[in-house]
Amino acid sequence: MANRIAMTREGYRKLQGEMKDLEGKVPALRKAIQTAREHGDLSENAEYHAAKEALAGLEGKIAQVKAKLAAADLIDDSKLPEGIATIGSRVTLVDMEAGDEEEYHLVGAGEENFLEGKILTTSPLGQALLRREEGEEFEFDTPNGLKIKYRVVKLDR
Repeated sequence: MANRIAMTREGYRKLQGEMKDLEGKVPALRKAIQTAREHGDLSENAEYHAAKEALAGLEGKIAQVKAKLAAADLIDDSKLPEGIATIGSRVTLVDMEAGDEEEYHLVGAGEENFLEGKILTTSPLGQALLRREEGEEFEFDTPNGLKIKYRVVKLDR
């Protein structure tokens, strides 16, 4: 069986919406292929080849989203332990050296958006944050080799 992907209901719904949007584009591309095919010689028909490539790319993306949805392991927030960082937690950290405060929301597949502070629980920082408690200090080795010492200053669900 394929690896399961921890996902909140919000992430699952977001992926379902993405799937619907992607599938909604298929008929227009199929029509574009048909229209281009009607223009004659396919070997020199740039519109035909472009539409075929676009459809293949779209179908590949649809397959990826379908695979994520099929592997989804929906997390029931009500069954997650309180007081420790888990999927769905909002964690506020302070960089012990620089004094900077950073906030992250630990999310599952389909919800990640680094610009909004939503990081995957499977990312390096996400993994380092899991099971941390408020007040806990820890060192994090960044992917580029830096060591940062953090303290968890706030933990919310």
